[in-house]
Formats: sequence, structure tokens, C-alpha cells
Amino acid sequence: MKGFISSFTVSAKEFTKLRSLSTTALLVALSMLIETFAIDVGVIRINFAFIAIAAIGMLFGPTMAFTAGMACDIVGYIVHPIGGFLPAYSVAAGIQGLIYGLILYHKMEWRSFGSTKKGRIDIIQIVRIILARLLDVCIVNLFINTALNYHYGFIPKEAFGAAMATRVIKNLVELAADIPLLLIILPIVLMAYKRVFSEERRRAVS
Repeated sequence: MKGFISSFTVSAKEFTKLRSLSTTALLVALSMLIETFAIDVGVIRINFAFIAIAAIGMLFGPTMAFTAGMACDIVGYIVHPIGGFLPAYSVAAGIQGLIYGLILYHKMEWRSFGSTKKGRIDIIQIVRIILARLLDVCIVNLFINTALNYHYGFIPKEAFGAAMATRVIKNLVELAADIPLLLIILPIVLMAYKRVFSEERRRAVS
């Protein structure tokens, strides 16, 4: 329990660091940019904006990622004000970031990511990424967003069963692309972040 709470307090300290704020702002902007290029293919919506939020959670923890997720939803509505603004969806977007922060923050090591020094696959880190995405899909996409859509009347009561089945199939299909992308992109983001700022520290010292 102590470790769970400390992850929030340590993550909150990221708000005092300029590099954390600037990197988060960049990733939030990237998430919104990716969102604009989402493609609808039948019932499937190809959208990888969540990867930027996952990266924020991995780098800066649950507190920062929760705030970033909400910011993406709020700013996205300001830029594209379609329909009414519903704060509950902003909270759901924040919970998405929260999940990645809780599971990935300070749990990923880029030097050993993907394989250990002995050449064996680092299964634990891979499982963490897969678990984070599965929880995001199950908790946010299938449970919270479905409940909100039903509550606000976007899913008629008589069509709830069919809508739920469609959403489950849709998310299962999308997972086939989402998980491999996370496994490829998150290590690259972590490696780039560590190298850029370690280089800055070396320059400051010299």
C-alpha cells in the first residue's frame, strides 16, 4: 500500500521538473495529432493516440499521466467542439493514463528492455506492457466508456447487448495491433528520453 501511494507522490514531483512538463506537453500534442488521423474501418476505429499517453505514464507516473489524459480530452474538445462537453469522459481519459502510470512507472529499464544481459527475453517487462493495455481496454473502453455511453443515451437500452458484443469484438481486433506497437514504441521512447537527458547532464557537468 505504501508503494502504491508513493507512486502518486513521486509522480506529482514531476510537475516541478521542466523536462517532465515539456516532454509531457510534446506527447499530449502528439496524441492529439494522432487522434486527428484516426481511421474508421467499419466498426473498427484505427487510432493509436493512446500510445502517447502510455509513454507519459511510463516516463512520469500516474499523477502526471492522469492529468495529461484529462488534458487531451479537454483540449481535444476545445479544438473540435462536437456535441456537448461531458466531464465524465475526461475523467475516463485520465484513468487511462493512470493505469499506464501505475503499471509502468519506474518499472521499465531501457538498458535491459527486451532482453537480459544473458540474452534471455525479459518477460516481466513485456508482461507489464501487455497487462497495462489489457486493463486499459477492459476498464476504460469496455466498462467505463460503455457505461457512460449507456447512461447518456448513446447506446439504446434495447440494443445494449448487441452494442456490447460489437465493442468487445472491436477491441479484441484492435489489440492485435495495439500490443505489438506498444512493445516496439515504448522501449524506443524510453531509450530516447534517457539518452537525451543523460547527454544534457553530461554537458552541464563538463
